[in-house]
Amino acid sequence: MNKTEMKGNWNVIKGKLKQKYGQLTEDDLTFAEGKEDELWGRMQQKVGKTKEEIMKELTDL
Repeated sequence: MNKTEMKGNWNVIKGKLKQKYGQLTEDDLTFAEGKEDELWGRMQQKVGKTKEEIMKELTDL
C-alpha cells in the first residue's frame, strides 16, 4: 500500500467516524494523523468504549 492509498483509507475511516460519532470534531480527527494512539485514547474517552469495540462497530458499517 502506498502513501496515497493510505491517505485515501484514512479519509474513508474519518468519514465513518464522523458519521458514527458526531461528537468527534475535525480537529480531533486531524490531530490523529500520525498519532494513532492518541486518536484511540480520545475516541475512547469521548464515546466510552474500548478500541476493540470501536473497531468492531466500524467494520460492521
